[in-house]
Amino acid sequence: MALWRIRATVDDRPGYLSVLTASLALRGVNILTVHVHTTEAGAVDDFLVDAPEHVTEAELRAAVERGRGRECWVARSEARGLADEPTRVLGLATRLVRDPETVGATLRTLLGADAVTWRPTPAAVPGGVGGTTMLLADPAGGGYELCRRDPSFTPAEYARAQALVELATTLARRDADRITLVLPDGAEVSVRSATAEDVPAVLDLHTGCSERSRRRRYLGGAAQPSSARLRRLLEPARGSTLLATTGSDGAAESVVAMANLLGEGDEAEAALLVRDDWQRRGLGSALLRRLLGHADRAGYAAVLLHTQAENTPMLRTLRRLDRPAAMERDGGVLTATVPLATLPLPRTGAGVPAQRSG
Repeated sequence: MALWRIRATVDDRPGYLSVLTASLALRGVNILTVHVHTTEAGAVDDFLVDAPEHVTEAELRAAVERGRGRECWVARSEARGLADEPTRVLGLATRLVRDPETVGATLRTLLGADAVTWRPTPAAVPGGVGGTTMLLADPAGGGYELCRRDPSFTPAEYARAQALVELATTLARRDADRITLVLPDGAEVSVRSATAEDVPAVLDLHTGCSERSRRRRYLGGAAQPSSARLRRLLEPARGSTLLATTGSDGAAESVVAMANLLGEGDEAEAALLVRDDWQRRGLGSALLRRLLGHADRAGYAAVLLHTQAENTPMLRTLRRLDRPAAMERDGGVLTATVPLATLPLPRTGAGVPAQRSG
């Protein structure tokens, strides 16, 4: 027996697929897997089959045509073709997680492309699938052009490929956010984007903070946030969360600070939680500056920061930003508004109040 891949277009009408499979069965062909790609021209059926050794490519093609299949493509396959398609795609996604720079090779493996070319300018018709050429938009800029001799690309293949390109871009951006900060006292911390997998480490961060630090972060609530709430903070629908971590040379990573940017409308809200032994060392100021940079690139008009009026360390951090900030007071809570565009500040509270002595 020999493994073959067969692809053919069949009218998307009841009974037509059974006619094709019956025609193959007359040749002793056993269908191992089938994937259906819906297109405007009909259903493109992708088969992996096991055929007797004496059956030739021409005979398989003839069997498909007798079964009302058209635009037939037939090629020998290998045992790895037996892999379940979703499993194969997940394996390729895992490769991208390990190395986002392999996106070109990953696309070539996914689609059996003969050539994958990245161009710095967007494709003329991004997202187009035309015969044996596919154009993919790169969210980071530019685009990919894929070519193969046959068979023609399908919309389903385009959707898978575009999803992998977007995954690679997301991973690359996260890697770009991973930096090493050297604090004024010479201590080093790593700063990176958070993921939902960081929930246990961030719970440890909250446990390591004093009740006063947690109360300042959550404006009165000193209790440990639930895992569900932390998961929403770590991967917000709009915005981003940064974590400062320590630990290297095989030592376990420890989260020592969390910085949240949560978007709503044309404004975003920023908040910080720094472990007590890492406070007053310049870490909060550095994280807040990076949050403002994220908000600026995302196009927000302003960033709001709510803090208790007695939280002098946070007020000191705001002054170190060297940016204008409008202040409004509501009872014991101050709201600082840091504009990111040329916007007029409110007349009242035109700046961060000076720190009191005593």
